[in-house]
Amino acid sequence: MAKAYVKPERLFMKTHPEYSEKWVQQLIADDPSILGLGDLVLRDQERIHPRAGRLDLLLQDADTKRRYEVELQLGATDEAHIIRTIEYWDIERKRYPQYDHCAVIVAEDITSRFLNVISLFNGTIPLVAIQMQALRVGENVTLVFTTVMDEMTRGFVDEDEDAEAAPTDRAYWEKRATKATVALADDLLGMAREFDPSLELKYNKFYIGLSRDGQPFNFVSFRPKKNHINFEVKLPETEELDAKIEDAGIEALEYNKRWGLYRLRLSKEQVKGTAATLKELMELAYERRAS
Repeated sequence: MAKAYVKPERLFMKTHPEYSEKWVQQLIADDPSILGLGDLVLRDQERIHPRAGRLDLLLQDADTKRRYEVELQLGATDEAHIIRTIEYWDIERKRYPQYDHCAVIVAEDITSRFLNVISLFNGTIPLVAIQMQALRVGENVTLVFTTVMDEMTRGFVDEDEDAEAAPTDRAYWEKRATKATVALADDLLGMAREFDPSLELKYNKFYIGLSRDGQPFNFVSFRPKKNHINFEVKLPETEELDAKIEDAGIEALEYNKRWGLYRLRLSKEQVKGTAATLKELMELAYERRAS
């Protein structure tokens, strides 16, 4: 039997007597995953920046060691908080250049005006805007975090001027890797041709990509090594895709967040044994690229 529906009540924390920015900050500190930015751990809280105030939260990705400088704000975004968000990010990246850094602003109301302002920086400054809503459901209160502006997605590798300026040929890759591992690119191309027969391999100095009708068309790319091939698929990271790759027994390297790439290490046996999964991933990436 279906349970009764309970309509949530929106609470505005800025004017609410019971809920404060400190309360939100502590909830995130106790469980950073509620922001929806991945498997993050708390690195520091109320981090002092001389002459610049205190950084609300410094979070770090458990796997990639990427750091997120998080500024919290109740109510609507304003100029001061945007400036502080960028300032904290700039201080941290200069102090610890060995890490990759991302600025994050979390507010109850990210207005269209300030979303436009923030978007001007995106692409130059890695910046994420998250809107939070406090909802009362019955006797309980929950917070919902929604990413309203993510980091600007980097261009496809076929848009990379360096790659275009450095074309090469099959012999280059057979010498750099082996004929056997370059042949794995042929096998993978064959899978892609099942849904687009016009695709061809395109040899560049830094990777082997694809072309269609003589033009670069990279939704996947290949990097042959001596004993295997690294296969890169441009798809957003999701738990569903993670599970699909793991269930197929495919060795996944660290996800490339900067370029939005799944990186898979494949042997000859894996290319043959996981063909159905590899083709499915390619088809998903192809549809995104073609749209």
